[in-house]
Amino acid sequence: MALFQHEAVSVNIGDRLRELREARNISMRALATKSGLSANALSMIERGRASPSVSTLYKLADALGVSITSFFGTDTQRQNVVFLKVDERARISFGRGVFEGLGGEHFVGRVEPFMLTLENSANSGPRTMSHTGHEFVFCLRGELEYQVERQVFNLQAGDSLLFAAHLKHKWRNPGRNVATALILLSGFEEGEELHPMHWKKGE
Repeated sequence: MALFQHEAVSVNIGDRLRELREARNISMRALATKSGLSANALSMIERGRASPSVSTLYKLADALGVSITSFFGTDTQRQNVVFLKVDERARISFGRGVFEGLGGEHFVGRVEPFMLTLENSANSGPRTMSHTGHEFVFCLRGELEYQVERQVFNLQAGDSLLFAAHLKHKWRNPGRNVATALILLSGFEEGEELHPMHWKKGE
């Protein structure tokens, strides 16, 4: 059963990585050193000969000094309000899974929502991830296993998880069926009280 039937815009991750690297005047060797990946692995990704894992994308984003949403397409003017039709989503395919951007690449704020779809046994890659901000996960269907530091959380449809994203984490689909989750990354400053702002009634 598919959650949505639609045609999304597929991103050529190799071309996009080359654009981001060259726009910042970073050589492949320098990016390899900063990211901890081999120059050969980067070359394979840029030439479309290899598909990077999600954890590798995070390492590349950190090394380039960009947001993970930068991989979803060319730089556009960011807006205060973003309305995205279902067939306008940018998608990145990786081993047995798909990441779909939900507008964070066009938004002025530090919020990055994704739709994550995983076939059975799909995972984020061999390395753990860690980044700034906070991570919220809402499992829409199937099963999703999240490991945060030494804790393991098994999410099923309707379950959610929220944690500080600097903690080392990784995920996988341990079930037999396709899993889909909504992931929201945010980088709000400590001390900002967002809930009272949303609860306050309009005048």
